[in-house]
Amino acid sequence: MSPPSASSAEARRSPWRSGSCPAARNCTGCWASTARPAASPRSLQAWPSAVRFVSAARLGATVGWTVSYPPGSKPGDALPVLIALPGFGGDHGSAFGSGLGLDRFLAQAVQHGARPFAIASADGGNTYWHRRATGEDAAAMLTDEFIPLLAKAGLDTTKVAFLGWSMGGYGALHLAGLMGAARVASAVAESPAIWHTAKEAAHGAFDGAADFAANTPFGHEATLAGIPLRVECGTGDGFCPNVQDYVAGLHPRPAGGFTPGGHDLDYWRREAPAQLAFVASHFA
Repeated sequence: MSPPSASSAEARRSPWRSGSCPAARNCTGCWASTARPAASPRSLQAWPSAVRFVSAARLGATVGWTVSYPPGSKPGDALPVLIALPGFGGDHGSAFGSGLGLDRFLAQAVQHGARPFAIASADGGNTYWHRRATGEDAAAMLTDEFIPLLAKAGLDTTKVAFLGWSMGGYGALHLAGLMGAARVASAVAESPAIWHTAKEAAHGAFDGAADFAANTPFGHEATLAGIPLRVECGTGDGFCPNVQDYVAGLHPRPAGGFTPGGHDLDYWRREAPAQLAFVASHFA
């Protein structure tokens, strides 16, 4: 996959492009990695590529989606579900296969005794998982369209979990806060793309100061009360100082932490086994 084109101004402020990432001096970017999940039986059960839906919440966008089931489970089984939220430029396939490889990590987790669950992902575009001035609302697409679709497919959506990286890490915090503890089993925010002010934010992440104030996770920590959280970020990631500040304001302190690594697939894959174990442990 090649990174999307961007203006030089956006590249200077956006942490997801190879060669322009402010996250780490030696970062290879979100698009390159040599690490791969260890070989294991594939768990990815991709629904036929023709299975898509037209999203009213996303103003008529056609949304692709994928569900991964662990070994021993199949479509129709009433498993709890983790919803994976990709970073900027990603899509519903980014969490699986040669991307983050969560299907293989899920297979390994279940083989080692973790509670079986499914992983689902849907195309959210590049609108930072919240309602925009255009009216497009990727968050509503998930809560009002995709989660009901998963329920119709037989999955148990009584309480879902979220896991996201970069833009999706922000999205995991935002979606968990919107839905609350009654509907969210846990949330994992990996290298979340968060800023202290609208001026610092990447171009296009928010529609201005008012949008930023309404949707920043800073100052809205109380919306996550009662939700088991895991927040992680590499110490070589340019977002690390912001994420450390955010974690300092969370009580109780979330699971996870800060270990050597950048804003890239190598770091995200390295953390995936512990993250999926965390998710499994919080499904009732």
